[in-house]
Amino acid sequence: MRKLLAAALCLVATVTASGCGAEVEPSSKDARSAAVTLTNCGRKVTYDKVPERVVTNDVGITELMFALGLEDRMAGFAMPDDKGDLSEVPWQDGYDTVPWLSKDQLTKEVVLDARADLVFAGWNYGFRDDSGFTPDALEKLGIPSYVLTESCRNGRTESSRGVMPPLQALYADLTNLGKLFGVEERAAALVAGFEQRIADVRAKAPRGAARPKVFLYDSGQDQPFTSGRYAAPEQIISEAGGTNVMHDVEDSWTTVGWESVVRRDPDVIVICDYGDVSAEQKREFLLSYAPLRGVSAVRHRRIVVLDYADLVESPRNPSAVARLGAYLRSVAG
Repeated sequence: MRKLLAAALCLVATVTASGCGAEVEPSSKDARSAAVTLTNCGRKVTYDKVPERVVTNDVGITELMFALGLEDRMAGFAMPDDKGDLSEVPWQDGYDTVPWLSKDQLTKEVVLDARADLVFAGWNYGFRDDSGFTPDALEKLGIPSYVLTESCRNGRTESSRGVMPPLQALYADLTNLGKLFGVEERAAALVAGFEQRIADVRAKAPRGAARPKVFLYDSGQDQPFTSGRYAAPEQIISEAGGTNVMHDVEDSWTTVGWESVVRRDPDVIVICDYGDVSAEQKREFLLSYAPLRGVSAVRHRRIVVLDYADLVESPRNPSAVARLGAYLRSVAG
């Protein structure tokens, strides 16, 4: 199954420089010399030159660079080793050639040792106030940063995140990176391919009352960690033909109460597969947790598993829409 998925994703990615053996645009090293100003998290940011030693944090962010064929611009990435099998993804060449700098969160020391000239991370995807690893702290070291748009803080609370629909965040980042690295045509082709693939799923999706209600379960037993309106699962679910039961939560990834899950009675639960607790262990917990006994998804055992990298902002999102769409159509009948 993973080989079929990789092949399908590779077909989309052949218009770009992903690691599928496709013909790609020439290296962007001399694509431009003028400064570029981008809008990132609602503010204008000017980059004086094309970065040559980018350090990324986590799988989705790293694969955005790979999907654009920018391995030659990377000094390395930081990523825990609990993010699933990376051996058959379409961007395997990137993982084979770019150094894995740390299996923990990024730190100033890792970035300095890598001689980074750009850090591409996000709030709770590397950037954290409590660790002191922030864009402002990097700026004081003379190192510019780019913040993952899905993770942009929206000002509703001190830590709430999300400033635009999740797939628009994905397209905004691909477009911005294309402009920064001089690979705009490559970025535009990738976005167009993703939009078409998602449109094809949308055209077959259940409508109206037939749309299943879906709860995204990331982790947690006392309280579940889930997706609100601004994390990638919101649009993955909606484009696939379902309704995110936490759509009214104006945040990206956040904690809610089990009582709110029971009250909204989801028809389907999507498990996010990563971490020390396996997807099967998460499934067993959900099926055995007494307060959920009357929930439709638990009664009918409608539980589906997607990888972590499918559910954070990443070039895997369109494939996740397609696979979840097929499942939801089977549920809707």
